[in-house]
Amino acid sequence: MFSDPVKNLKMFGLKENDIVADLGAGTGFYSIPAGALVPRGKIYAVELQKDFLATIKSKVKEAHLGNVEVIWGNVEKIGGTKIGDSVFQVEDKENFILEIKRILKPKGRVLLVDWSLSSIMGATAVIPKNKAREMFEKKGFIVEREINAGDHHYGMILIKS
Repeated sequence: MFSDPVKNLKMFGLKENDIVADLGAGTGFYSIPAGALVPRGKIYAVELQKDFLATIKSKVKEAHLGNVEVIWGNVEKIGGTKIGDSVFQVEDKENFILEIKRILKPKGRVLLVDWSLSSIMGATAVIPKNKAREMFEKKGFIVEREINAGDHHYGMILIKS
Protein backbone atom coordinates (compact mmCIF):
# COMPACT_ATOMS: atom_id res chain seq x y z
CA MET A 1 0.00 0.00 0.00
CA PHE A 2 1.36 3.41 -0.96
CA SER A 3 -0.64 5.65 1.40
CA ASP A 4 -4.36 5.78 1.97
CA PRO A 5 -5.54 9.25 3.04
CA VAL A 6 -9.03 8.06 4.00
CA LYS A 7 -7.60 5.37 6.30
CA ASN A 8 -5.11 7.83 7.81
CA LEU A 9 -7.79 10.48 8.36
CA LYS A 10 -10.11 7.91 9.98
CA MET A 11 -7.29 6.93 12.37
CA PHE A 12 -7.01 10.62 13.21
CA GLY A 13 -10.61 10.47 14.38
CA LEU A 14 -12.14 13.37 12.48
CA LYS A 15 -15.65 14.41 13.49
CA GLU A 16 -18.25 15.73 11.06
CA ASN A 17 -17.92 19.33 12.27
CA ASP A 18 -14.12 19.56 12.66
CA ILE A 19 -12.02 22.35 11.22
CA VAL A 20 -9.01 20.98 9.34
CA ALA A 21 -5.94 22.70 7.88
CA ASP A 22 -4.13 20.72 5.19
CA LEU A 23 -0.80 22.54 5.12
CA GLY A 24 1.16 21.86 1.97
CA ALA A 25 -1.99 20.45 0.38
CA GLY A 26 -0.33 19.60 -2.93
CA THR A 27 -3.05 18.44 -5.31
CA GLY A 28 -5.59 17.78 -2.57
CA PHE A 29 -4.64 14.18 -1.72
CA TYR A 30 -5.85 14.76 1.87
CA SER A 31 -8.05 17.85 1.45
CA ILE A 32 -10.66 16.15 -0.73
CA PRO A 33 -11.18 13.06 1.47
CA ALA A 34 -11.16 15.29 4.56
CA GLY A 35 -13.89 17.44 3.01
CA ALA A 36 -16.06 14.35 2.60
CA LEU A 37 -15.36 13.16 6.15
CA VAL A 38 -16.31 16.48 7.80
CA PRO A 39 -19.48 17.53 5.94
CA ARG A 40 -20.41 20.10 8.60
CA GLY A 41 -16.84 21.24 9.13
CA LYS A 42 -14.32 23.26 7.19
CA ILE A 43 -11.15 22.32 5.31
CA TYR A 44 -8.44 24.86 4.60
CA ALA A 45 -6.27 23.53 1.77
CA VAL A 46 -3.14 25.69 1.94
CA GLU A 47 -0.61 25.38 -0.89
CA LEU A 48 2.25 27.53 -2.17
CA GLN A 49 2.44 26.20 -5.72
CA LYS A 50 -0.23 28.09 -7.64
CA ASP A 51 -0.67 25.43 -10.34
CA PHE A 52 -1.74 22.97 -7.63
CA LEU A 53 -4.46 25.37 -6.44
CA ALA A 54 -6.35 25.01 -9.72
CA THR A 55 -6.10 21.23 -9.43
CA ILE A 56 -7.54 21.27 -5.92
CA LYS A 57 -10.35 23.63 -6.95
CA SER A 58 -11.25 21.33 -9.83
CA LYS A 59 -11.33 18.29 -7.54
CA VAL A 60 -13.46 20.19 -4.99
CA LYS A 61 -15.96 21.07 -7.71
CA GLU A 62 -15.99 17.52 -9.09
CA ALA A 63 -16.62 16.11 -5.59
CA HIS A 64 -19.36 18.70 -4.90
CA LEU A 65 -17.68 19.83 -1.68
CA GLY A 66 -18.77 23.18 -0.32
CA ASN A 67 -16.61 23.05 2.79
CA VAL A 68 -13.11 23.16 1.25
CA GLU A 69 -11.45 26.56 1.00
CA VAL A 70 -8.37 26.64 -1.22
CA ILE A 71 -5.77 29.16 -0.06
CA TRP A 72 -2.52 30.27 -1.62
CA GLY A 73 -0.15 30.53 1.32
CA ASN A 74 3.37 29.93 2.53
CA VAL A 75 3.45 27.44 5.43
CA GLU A 76 7.07 28.36 6.14
CA LYS A 77 6.22 31.88 7.32
CA ILE A 78 4.44 32.82 10.51
CA GLY A 79 1.03 34.01 9.34
CA GLY A 80 1.76 32.69 5.85
CA THR A 81 -1.15 30.26 5.85
CA LYS A 82 -3.55 33.20 6.09
CA ILE A 83 -5.55 31.21 8.65
CA GLY A 84 -6.59 33.13 11.74
CA ASP A 85 -5.21 32.43 15.20
CA SER A 86 -6.94 30.17 17.61
CA VAL A 87 7.37 18.23 5.93
CA PHE A 88 8.68 17.20 2.26
CA GLN A 89 8.89 20.43 0.35
CA VAL A 90 9.15 22.49 3.48
CA GLU A 91 12.61 23.97 3.87
CA ASP A 92 12.10 25.96 7.08
CA LYS A 93 10.75 23.19 9.26
CA GLU A 94 11.04 25.19 12.48
CA ASN A 95 8.73 27.94 11.19
CA PHE A 96 6.42 25.32 9.69
CA ILE A 97 5.92 23.82 13.16
CA LEU A 98 5.51 27.27 14.72
CA GLU A 99 2.83 28.15 12.14
CA ILE A 100 0.99 24.93 12.96
CA LYS A 101 1.20 25.81 16.64
CA ARG A 102 -0.05 29.35 15.99
CA ILE A 103 -3.22 28.29 14.19
CA LEU A 104 -4.14 25.42 16.50
CA LYS A 105 -6.35 25.97 19.50
CA PRO A 106 -5.10 24.59 22.84
CA LYS A 107 -5.19 20.78 22.76
CA GLY A 108 -5.55 20.98 18.94
CA ARG A 109 -4.28 17.93 17.09
CA VAL A 110 -1.95 17.40 14.15
CA LEU A 111 -1.91 14.42 11.80
CA LEU A 112 1.64 14.30 10.45
CA VAL A 113 2.22 12.01 7.46
CA ASP A 114 5.57 12.11 5.70
CA TRP A 115 7.84 9.95 3.56
CA SER A 116 9.74 7.23 5.41
CA LEU A 117 12.25 6.25 2.75
CA SER A 118 15.06 8.62 1.84
CA SER A 119 15.23 7.14 -1.66
CA ILE A 120 11.82 8.63 -2.44
CA MET A 121 11.70 12.27 -3.56
CA GLY A 122 15.37 12.82 -2.73
CA ALA A 123 17.30 12.06 0.41
CA THR A 124 17.63 15.68 1.54
CA ALA A 125 13.87 16.24 1.64
CA VAL A 126 12.98 13.36 3.95
CA ILE A 127 12.85 13.91 7.70
CA PRO A 128 13.23 10.68 9.68
CA LYS A 129 10.34 9.90 12.02
CA ASN A 130 12.43 10.27 15.19
CA LYS A 131 13.72 13.68 14.04
CA ALA A 132 10.19 14.90 13.19
CA ARG A 133 8.98 13.77 16.60
CA GLU A 134 11.86 15.55 18.32
CA MET A 135 11.24 18.77 16.36
CA PHE A 136 7.54 18.85 17.30
CA GLU A 137 8.21 17.99 20.95
CA LYS A 138 10.74 20.84 21.21
CA LYS A 139 7.99 23.21 20.03
CA GLY A 140 5.54 22.05 22.70
CA PHE A 141 3.69 19.14 21.09
CA ILE A 142 3.00 15.77 22.69
CA VAL A 143 2.81 12.59 20.63
CA GLU A 144 -0.58 11.01 21.19
CA ARG A 145 0.23 7.95 19.08
CA GLU A 146 1.91 6.74 15.93
CA ILE A 147 -0.10 5.35 13.01
CA ASN A 148 0.70 3.04 10.12
CA ALA A 149 0.49 5.48 7.20
CA GLY A 150 1.52 3.02 4.47
CA ASP A 151 4.61 1.27 3.19
CA HIS A 152 6.45 4.46 2.23
CA HIS A 153 5.19 6.84 4.91
CA TYR A 154 5.15 7.23 8.66
CA GLY A 155 2.44 8.93 10.64
CA MET A 156 1.82 10.32 14.06
CA ILE A 157 -0.86 12.26 15.85
CA LEU A 158 0.43 15.13 17.96
CA ILE A 159 -1.35 17.41 20.45
CA LYS A 160 -0.57 21.06 21.10
CA SER A 161 0.24 21.26 24.80
